[in-house]
Amino acid sequence: MKHSPSARLALYTTIYPGVAPYLPAWYRSVLEQADQDFELWVGLDAMGIEAAKSAIGCDLEATWVMGLYGDTPAQIRQRALAQIVQSYDAVVLVDSDDVLHASRVATARKSLCTSDLVGCALRLVDERGRDLGMTFKLPSQVDLEGVLPRNNIFGMSNSAIRSDVLRRCLPIPDAVELVDWLVATRAWLLGAALAFDNEVRMDYRQHDANMTRIAAPFDKLQVARETDLVRRHFRILQATSPQGAMAHRLAEVARVAADIEVFHRCVVLQTKRLELYLRALNALEIAPLWWSSVAHPVLRDLWDSHEEMT
Repeated sequence: MKHSPSARLALYTTIYPGVAPYLPAWYRSVLEQADQDFELWVGLDAMGIEAAKSAIGCDLEATWVMGLYGDTPAQIRQRALAQIVQSYDAVVLVDSDDVLHASRVATARKSLCTSDLVGCALRLVDERGRDLGMTFKLPSQVDLEGVLPRNNIFGMSNSAIRSDVLRRCLPIPDAVELVDWLVATRAWLLGAALAFDNEVRMDYRQHDANMTRIAAPFDKLQVARETDLVRRHFRILQATSPQGAMAHRLAEVARVAADIEVFHRCVVLQTKRLELYLRALNALEIAPLWWSSVAHPVLRDLWDSHEEMT
C-alpha cells in the first residue's frame, strides 16, 4: 500500500563545519516550502547545536541528532535515519549546502503516493549560487531502471524514500562513504518502485567538498579517486546485501563490480591507457549521472582487456 497525501514526513539533512557559509540560504529555502507539513531533523557532524544555529542565523526548531566523537558520516546518518523510520511514513533528504525550490517537499509527497524511492532534477550552481548552465536529470535516452547499480541518480540532496523500504535498507555500515548510492541500490535490489521528476526542484552547489563531480572535463586524479570510491562501494554492497534482495539483480551487481575491477587494473593502473580513456571520455556527451566517469560502458573496448600497453 502506498502513502496517502497526508503521510507524516521528516525532512533530513546533515550539518558539518564545511557547509556553514551556505546554511542561511539553505534554511531560507526550507522556510519557503509550499508544503510545511513536515518535521525537520538535523544530523550534526563535528558541530554543536549552538554553532549550527549561529551559522544558520536563527533559533530554529529541529530534532538534533548529535554525532559522537569518532563517528563516521555514515554512523551519524544511520543514527538519524534509524529513528526517523520509527516515527514517520517517509523522509525527504536534502544537503545543507544546497537550496530547495519551493515545490520540493510538496512534489516529493505526491510522488511517494505511488512510488517507494523518488528523485528530482538538480540545477548546478557554483559556490556563490550562480547558475552553471547544467541540469542533473534523467536523460531522455536512459531508462530509470537501468541507472542502478552501475550509476546513481538518487542523492542525499534530491531524493525521498518511504520508511517501510528505508527500514529494510538499514543499517548503514560504519565505513560506507557513498551512503546515498548504497541506500538507493539496496532499495533497487529489493524491487522498490522508482520514480524521477525531471523538473528542477533543487539547486546543487558545486564546490571542493563535493564527493564527486558530474561535469567534464575529467582528469586522471579524479578518475583514479572515483574508481577507488566505487570499488569500495561495491565491496560493501556485495558483503551486506539486504535480506530479500532479488537474485537477478544481485547477479547484475556482481557483473558491474567485476567490470570495475577490470577497469581499475587495465586503465587506472596503466598510464597510457588511462590517457586514452580520458581523451575519449571527455570527447563524449555523457549522461549526467553520478559515477559515470568510471568504466563508462561506451568505452568498454578501451578497458575490457587484460593486455598491458607498453
